[in-house]
Formats: sequence, C-alpha cells, structure tokens
Amino acid sequence: MQTINRLEDLRKAVDALKIRGKTVAFVPTMGALHEGHLTLVRQAHRHADHVVASIFVNPRQFGPNEDLDAYPRRLAADAALLDAEGVAVLWAPTVDQMYPEGYATNISVSGLGDVACGAARPGHFDGVATVVCKLFNQVRPDYALFGEKDWQQLAIIRRMARDLDLTQPQVANIIGVETVREASGLAMSSRNQYLTGEERAQAAGLSAAMRRAIAAIQGGADVAQSLATLNADILSAGFTSVDYADLRDAATLEAIETFTGQSARLLVAARIGAARLIDNMGVGLK
Repeated sequence: MQTINRLEDLRKAVDALKIRGKTVAFVPTMGALHEGHLTLVRQAHRHADHVVASIFVNPRQFGPNEDLDAYPRRLAADAALLDAEGVAVLWAPTVDQMYPEGYATNISVSGLGDVACGAARPGHFDGVATVVCKLFNQVRPDYALFGEKDWQQLAIIRRMARDLDLTQPQVANIIGVETVREASGLAMSSRNQYLTGEERAQAAGLSAAMRRAIAAIQGGADVAQSLATLNADILSAGFTSVDYADLRDAATLEAIETFTGQSARLLVAARIGAARLIDNMGVGLK
C-alpha cells in the first residue's frame, strides 16, 4: 500500500491504478479506524478493482469547543489495518494540502444540512460537504462508500454530488453501507473510545430504546408521544442529554408527524460522559 501526502503524487498513483480500464472505489475516513470502517473497505473491494482510502481529520467540520484537538489520531496503526485489507493507496493529506493559504470556498447544502445534527452543530455539514467534494475531485473514484450510521451525512453527500454533477460518469457512484454494531447493539464509532466501561454498558441502552420506539410507531402509536418516551428512555439509560430524537423522511429529512408506512429514519444524538453519540434506524420501508 502506498501512503501519499501530496496531491500531485496522489493523482499519479490513481492514474496508475486506472490503466486498462480498471476501477477505483474510495473510502473516506477521519481515522481511528474500527470494524465499521473495515467493513466499508471490504464492501469497496466488491465494487471495484482497487480501493483507495483517506484519513483526514477535517477541521472545518468541528465547531468551537468541539473535540478537534482530542479526536483520536493514530495514522501508523490505521495504515497497518488498511494495508492488511488490501487497500492500494492511502491518501493522508495535511491540513495545508487540503486547505492551502488563501482557501476561500465553502459548500452548503440547504435544507438537508439545517436540521438534526445541522441544527445542533452549525456549520458542521458545510465542512463535510466541502471536504468530500474536494476528496472526490482529488481521488476521482468510480465508487465511494459511506456508512449509514450518519444517515444525515449520507443524504447530504448524495444531494451535493447530484447537484454538482459529481456522480457517474463524472466522479462517483455513492454507496451506503449498513451500520456495524457491537454485540450490545451500540453503533460502532471512533468516539466510543471516549467511553468508560460503565458508560459503554449504559450506551447500549440507546439502540434498545430506539428499537422500542420504532416498534411503537410502526404499531400505530402517536409519533410525538413515542419520541417523548424515547427521550425519557435515553436519559434513564444513563445519557446526560439528548440533542435530538426525530422521525424524518429517509430522503428529504423532513420531519414526520404522522407515520403512515412511508420510508423514514429515526435519528438520535445524545451525550454520555465525554462522548456525543449518534445513531439512526429505518422505520417502515427502508
């Protein structure tokens, strides 16, 4: 596996991978890799001849007083994991490579980026959309894979790619991969490293509470009351606060007040200890 830090070298390496019509699948990450990331890599191999991964902790998607400085960085260990999974190229740019002096461009996806995590973390999804657009233009993949754990992020990237003509044949087909969970049901996340043993056990209550809420909603219970009960259940499990617990249309992310079997997602963000955890599950048709 080649580990590359300069854009000119990346472009040469990707061009070499694409000779004789070979295809490239791309897995962008912020590092601190876990089984969820490695599942994306394995799925990527099923779609393309070669896999390129990136590791870049993007400062533009962290707000004031968020965990940019504390976010786990372990490039050597992550590179070894990717190498073992058969990744051809690891793109690990510096901040100066990604945002050179004088950089002044920002991408904002209206509507989709203004609710849920967008409301709780103003500017977060502008940073996500901007860096993903740049990564697509840098790697020029045939396919790009993202985890469904951050459903809102996936929806925003799909809309951004469609609106800016970044999908095939221009840049990438975007593939969502089902959330990978620990045996307890806790969604795998790099931020799970912030949890103590006790907090990790308590955090498993999040997915359990979400499943109960989904069963209630699909059984005909009032949506608002089901979400209120979900909030209370999350706090009872040991979480200190709930940023949001929303039922939203799976594609548009519009709030759903009355569930009639439409394709929906239950999206939650809650805080426990030093961690802010997000999760989502399908409701009705996926």
